Amino acid sequence: MPLNELPPQQLALSEEIRAFDAARADEVEAKHQLLIEYLHLKGFDALLLQSPEMFRWLTAGASNQRLDGRTFAALFITREARVVLCSQVDSPQLFDRDLNGFGFLLKERPWTDDPESLRQDCLRTRRVGSDIWYPGAINVGGELVDFRLKLTAREQQLAREVGAQLTHAVEATGRTVSRGESELEIMGQLSHRLLKHGIRPVQLQILADGRTQRYRSWTAGPDAVNEHCTLVAVGGRAGIHVGVARTISFGAPNASLQDPFDIATLLQATGIHFSTVGWRFEETWQRVERIYEKFGVPDEWRLAEQGEFLGCGPCEQRFTPRCNREIPSDSLLCWHPSVRSGLVMDTCLIHAAGPEVVTPAMNWPTVSVRVKTKEITLPAILIREQS
Repeated sequence: MPLNELPPQQLALSEEIRAFDAARADEVEAKHQLLIEYLHLKGFDALLLQSPEMFRWLTAGASNQRLDGRTFAALFITREARVVLCSQVDSPQLFDRDLNGFGFLLKERPWTDDPESLRQDCLRTRRVGSDIWYPGAINVGGELVDFRLKLTAREQQLAREVGAQLTHAVEATGRTVSRGESELEIMGQLSHRLLKHGIRPVQLQILADGRTQRYRSWTAGPDAVNEHCTLVAVGGRAGIHVGVARTISFGAPNASLQDPFDIATLLQATGIHFSTVGWRFEETWQRVERIYEKFGVPDEWRLAEQGEFLGCGPCEQRFTPRCNREIPSDSLLCWHPSVRSGLVMDTCLIHAAGPEVVTPAMNWPTVSVRVKTKEITLPAILIREQS
């Protein structure tokens, strides 16, 4: 086989470099200013940011995470500069496609070098805070969560867009699956619908025929769907994550599905209604817990997580009965209570004027739930033909 010598490599073509995004650039600058104030407050010389959540937040949606979960870049933040630390393998894509014109500097090393050596060089003789545990730095990851919980206007709009596309994908899958298909087949269909819209799935669950009752964290298996099925999806795009679930039944649902589903829906409506700006979560939880007690399942909440703040991560902070975090305005909450075979999930933005559901039912039956004096519309069970 004859071989020819290759010509010198050409620089990136103009169409490979994304156009400058002024809105994202302004957001990056504003967030850097927040971190500069934090550096002064804590007496730090710099911050080392390695988690995917902080990377997405400060870059307004770029990612430092590979498909297998490994990270390939970090950010080093001082009062004067924001610096990307990575290998020369990854810097072209980051700066051509994700960070063009955003004011980031670059420190890179050959891929053959240990990436830790570059990070350790940045820490030398400096007092540095870190978003994760890292030798030579002070872990302040818990404090940095506060920066991510309050979404910017751009992030809120993105949550609405991702919520609409995620909901459409889940509902379309629920309307078209066939009785007898396996959970894994249905998961494949749902994954396809998400990926073609650029939504990266981080949690998918296909729960057939009451699987939820015993396995709340089940993903999918080879078992066929015969009677009913719950589809759960949490996915993200451009740094913002949203979660949604829908339930279908082939034929009218029996009481073992309908009754738990109705209670779970009431729990969800209660959680959404009392997710009030300025309240501590434990105050909201007390209202939800009373519903569990009222309907004879006082310990059901112990069997599965109830919800979390979403944002640049699929779980910024888990809701627990003793969580005393104050609910900030413009935060993104996902409520997903479950009762036996009934599981529901929707995501809402919390504003001073009240909650805004970003995953409302689109082409799906709904049910109206009254909480105090307010009617909240939530998804019902979609009844499919038995054949």
